Amino acid sequence: MPSSLLLLKSVLFLHPKPHSFPLSHITAMSTKTKTRLRGVVFDMDGTLTVPVIDFASMYKAVLGETEYRRIRQENPSGIDILHLIESWSPDEQRKANEIILDFERRGLERLQIMPGAAELCGFLDSKKIRRGLITRNVKQAVDLYHQRFDIMFSPALSREFRPYKPDPAPLLHICSTWDVQPNEVMMVGDSLKDDVACGKRAGAFTCLLDEKGKYDSADFAKVDLEPDFKVSSLAEVHTLLETNFDLMP
Repeated sequence: MPSSLLLLKSVLFLHPKPHSFPLSHITAMSTKTKTRLRGVVFDMDGTLTVPVIDFASMYKAVLGETEYRRIRQENPSGIDILHLIESWSPDEQRKANEIILDFERRGLERLQIMPGAAELCGFLDSKKIRRGLITRNVKQAVDLYHQRFDIMFSPALSREFRPYKPDPAPLLHICSTWDVQPNEVMMVGDSLKDDVACGKRAGAFTCLLDEKGKYDSADFAKVDLEPDFKVSSLAEVHTLLETNFDLMP
């Protein structure tokens, strides 16, 4: 086989299409061909924690039923409520933020760690791989996660850090803090429009956590954004990292 074809096959394997190369069919690459990975950055809500916030109800409460349906139809990958309300008047923003905070406070009362999160973090610690966190939730939620589950992320950036996801700034900030290159980091999250977009724009590897096959629906067929990897559980991330990367601090 010509060397150019061998190189092309190697590149395609390093960046598999999530639907074309299911995790269960990924075979181990030799150490020489693995890409170095020095850090993993996680989303929090729906990734490190079990989803408890009803975002659809939150958006309807902020926007109203009719406006919610209109915007949802125009944005099949999801509504970016935080950016949307930035163009509103100060009084409208205050009322919207009060609604959002109320939903988030109720979510804190039911905060649960995602199955596999503790084990994955323990594995990363055993390899001395850095762990960071980026969330659009508030600092109070991050602090509670650290306290309740005794698992620390550093840096851990909440929405008080501006600009927030999907802007790449928070991920680039973490890379700078760690003194690593973005292509030595993976962004893991459950949102295509926030987590995968943030990772892609920063130049990092991306992994989409899709527990229930949400992103296989027709709503996302025309979305021009695709993660490097797609998994249905955090346990699969462990296997994915060992299979495809040279884990070196």
